[in-house]
Amino acid sequence: MVRQRTRRTFATVVALASALALATGCGVTRGPQSNNMTMLIPNSPGGGYDQTGRAAVAVMENADITGGSFEVTNVIGAGGSVAMTRLMNAEGDERTMMTAGLGVVGSLYSFAAPYKLDDATPIAQLIEDQEGVLVPADSPFKTIDDLVQAWQDDPGAVVAGGGSSPGGPDHLFPMQLATAVDVEPRELTYVPYDGGGPLTTALLGKKIDVGFSGVGEFEGQLSSGELRLLAVSGDERLKGEGISEAPTLTEAGIDLVFTNWRGVFAPPGISEERRDELIGMVEEMHETPEWQQALEDNGWIDEFKTGDEFTQFLQEQDERVATTLEELDLL
Repeated sequence: MVRQRTRRTFATVVALASALALATGCGVTRGPQSNNMTMLIPNSPGGGYDQTGRAAVAVMENADITGGSFEVTNVIGAGGSVAMTRLMNAEGDERTMMTAGLGVVGSLYSFAAPYKLDDATPIAQLIEDQEGVLVPADSPFKTIDDLVQAWQDDPGAVVAGGGSSPGGPDHLFPMQLATAVDVEPRELTYVPYDGGGPLTTALLGKKIDVGFSGVGEFEGQLSSGELRLLAVSGDERLKGEGISEAPTLTEAGIDLVFTNWRGVFAPPGISEERRDELIGMVEEMHETPEWQQALEDNGWIDEFKTGDEFTQFLQEQDERVATTLEELDLL
């Protein structure tokens, strides 16, 4: 069976995490009549949402796209569901945005939240991102084939972890990988962590045997040799020290390509005019050389969509997560 945290009611989870909702922030606090804004980040500093949100903020500030500064606030808890609650409670606030993606879609199901991502105001999808298969430096798994063989021998004996709740990308990826190599995904042992930071600690502390997450969150540990990368999930290899040597799954003979995605949302209840203004700001950011450089530096795939197209995409992603969770008997 898939190992997961005890499922709590959403209200209980939010209550337990309420203190964390005042978590780390940086930047200039916005005044009521200013052009300053807030960017909420639904995980800890250094995680994928944090990297994407801070990169977008830096470009918009440097290019003076919004006419003001950003306060960046990490709101930690329940795989992003606490941050989503904060966004939903900011109804009508036209100077707040939040980064979110596939992981938050999954966490809203896992923690029985009373809303979905498209209940906020979708602004834009920014990127797609590859997942990686990570192990400690001294792991007996030297190649992705070694991991596959261990799964086929005894899938429950390999303790896998990911930086997202069931239904998030770090959970969906190993489940789909298991299916691709003829292993029953419900027999895997999967431990969810709340972002890349806790997952890194678990890997380095040997609490798990293998981790699944976005590669960019582990560049330091990969370049230092503390962690090794067995494979990446996209169409092409990634660049970087300790990274470029890792094959794609396709190169390793496994018929699977998997990508995560991240985007930007505003609270519900803002005006159509403000929605269009925010979309325009993000479109302007997307066209800057600085954002194109951020894509290259982080190995992100430029997959940009806005407005109604993005909303339709969200509905498809919601169905994708719900279907997988039903197949795993997790709904």
